[in-house]
Amino acid sequence: MKKKIIIDTDPGQDDAVAILLALASPEELEVLGVVAVAGNVGLANNSRNALKVVELSGRTDIPVYAGCARPLRRPLVTAEHVHGDTGLNGPDLPEPAIALQDQHGVDFIIETLLAHEPGTVTLCTLGPLTNIAMALNKAPQIASRIAEIVMMGGAYFEVGNITPAAEFNIYVDPEAADVVMRCGAPITILPLDVTHQVQSTRPRIDALRALGNRSGAAVADMLTFSESFDLEKYGWEGAPLHDPCVTAYLLKPELFEGRLCNVTIETASELTVGMTVADYWHVTDRPRNATFMRNGDAEGFYALLTERLARLP
Repeated sequence: MKKKIIIDTDPGQDDAVAILLALASPEELEVLGVVAVAGNVGLANNSRNALKVVELSGRTDIPVYAGCARPLRRPLVTAEHVHGDTGLNGPDLPEPAIALQDQHGVDFIIETLLAHEPGTVTLCTLGPLTNIAMALNKAPQIASRIAEIVMMGGAYFEVGNITPAAEFNIYVDPEAADVVMRCGAPITILPLDVTHQVQSTRPRIDALRALGNRSGAAVADMLTFSESFDLEKYGWEGAPLHDPCVTAYLLKPELFEGRLCNVTIETASELTVGMTVADYWHVTDRPRNATFMRNGDAEGFYALLTERLARLP
């Protein structure tokens, strides 16, 4: 059965790879739309980047929407130091010929969930959770209609990448993440604990470039640009590839291993705001609200990514 999905994103090189992987897999994934949110950079650039990536894939039938331009309660924190001033530095992608839809992305999410049978639409979140929280606040009845929320965000053993305690996507809008974690829909989290295992080493990037298509070359350029920050930061052989783990989980969940536990978002402490407090060892009686992944099969992940990107123009 095809999964119907909405991709909520702040592209972002790794977001772009996640989108391309989904659009290269039409047998398994029916992408109903792509919704941009402020995060890695501002909303205008993220929206433009989403259009560029959809156009690069050749899937110009996929509608793209702009969502929220700022977090629920906080000033926007961005990451140009990682992703470049455009948010998608690296490849030289042309200005998109396709245009954003007129409808606000939050309204598209609500309308789509209400129009489909309950339990048939999955939300794939690759950035801050502002759009999803706004949709839940505006139309609480959609929570029971969501098949699953599959998100890249948070950490447990790896703790944080934007502060010592917090992962970027959650840190940018912790209040939104709190709304989502409390909504009651099934949630699967691909945290830094997994994505740090899925490293874009030089041989893996070279294999993508060797595909000989525009998409493979663009992804190789994206990862070559974005990896410089992480290679200096961590000193590893390759940089983590975060957001495509969401798409890979939808396609091959057996690549990942974790457990159902309680996950709570810290919103008050100045020191640890944005921390995902995962009760991985079940030491409390708090309700188990999310499947929190801990391990990923990097070889299987890159085999899947390379095989699927080869299908694109």
